[in-house]
Amino acid sequence: MALVLAPEIPLQDWMHALDAQIERSPSFFNNRPVVLDLAMLPADHPDVEGLLRQLEERGIRIIGTEGAHPSWKGIETWGRPLPSGGRPTRDVTVPDEAPVQPSADPAGAEPSSLLVEQPIRSGQSVVFERGDVTVLGSVASGAEVIAGGSVHIYGTLRGRAIAGFTGNTRARIFCRRLDAELLAIDGVYQTADDMDATLRGRAVQAWLDGGAMRMTALD
Repeated sequence: MALVLAPEIPLQDWMHALDAQIERSPSFFNNRPVVLDLAMLPADHPDVEGLLRQLEERGIRIIGTEGAHPSWKGIETWGRPLPSGGRPTRDVTVPDEAPVQPSADPAGAEPSSLLVEQPIRSGQSVVFERGDVTVLGSVASGAEVIAGGSVHIYGTLRGRAIAGFTGNTRARIFCRRLDAELLAIDGVYQTADDMDATLRGRAVQAWLDGGAMRMTALD
């Protein structure tokens, strides 16, 4: 399983968004292989090697590259170029502006939940390892929400929802309308093909019962 990072211009803004993602989830990239998709960078980009070095300084382990321009020398030292046509297990892109807002805590303590007021667009990944994630809108196909606790989706869930990411077997997934690509709780998952067809399009909750995932309609 590899993550994909796809840098975009202006690169400085993209790096700021990446740093914000790392600040929200400091361990997200720990020991995870990363593929770097460079197709969005212009052929005359002045310092691709500097970009790769900045990622390495942030603890991001690059195992391969895609979309590199032939004129960029030394790119192979940062990861073997991958053959075209493949698709990694999980895509992670850094949005132009992060749509997530931690819930307010009047005591000033570290927040234990995350409130996302906007829809999650395709390609975006929202990660909050310290507790629950609540999304007031929908989660598009190709997007994902990852929570250390439970996941609450008040719109349509078309992408991926991953709860109990840090080993919480009591975490649950709730959505107003199920059309998901994948549901997972503490490593136990169901893909769209595994889900009961009678639950599609309905309000659903999912939880773990021993080593199996259970799902039931809420309406």
